[in-house]
Amino acid sequence: GTKANPTAVVVSFASPWKLETGPVFDVETRDGRTGDGAFLAVTKSTGGKSLADLPSSFFLERLFDPTGRFSFYGPPTDVKVKSSKVDGNRRYIELSFSNLSQSTNAEIPRKALLVATIPDGSENAVMLVGSANASRWKKGSEESVRETVESFRAVPAPKSGLKLRAKERAQSIDF
Repeated sequence: GTKANPTAVVVSFASPWKLETGPVFDVETRDGRTGDGAFLAVTKSTGGKSLADLPSSFFLERLFDPTGRFSFYGPPTDVKVKSSKVDGNRRYIELSFSNLSQSTNAEIPRKALLVATIPDGSENAVMLVGSANASRWKKGSEESVRETVESFRAVPAPKSGLKLRAKERAQSIDF
């Protein structure tokens, strides 16, 4: 949808991590000790293009923009797309990158798996992004991330008389 005419979507996924709450979280599950987790994000309008017709950079723009989840302490570096494939109505992108750690002020390598779908009636892709630091990824976090991403569903919400309104964001992209 658009800011003027938003589209309601029902989203679900199963995660081994705790649902986070507070002013800096939208919908995110994570392990506060390890940093492993998953979160939802929505792209700008796809312009009517299919998942297969959109470049990987279209999805990564949302993740790494100034209000993106991985840009909290500065833009990520060394971003590499390892694979990108479409399977039915889902687009999977596996990537690696480094982001700045608040506590150590060092760049921490991360691995991530993104799944995106465009729900019927919407012009936006809804994404679930699971990630872990690169060393934990190799030690078992990859399996938890993959299971979480595979459980993701996003479908149009049933029709309702409730009024929808778009969430305002600082430096927001109009949806």
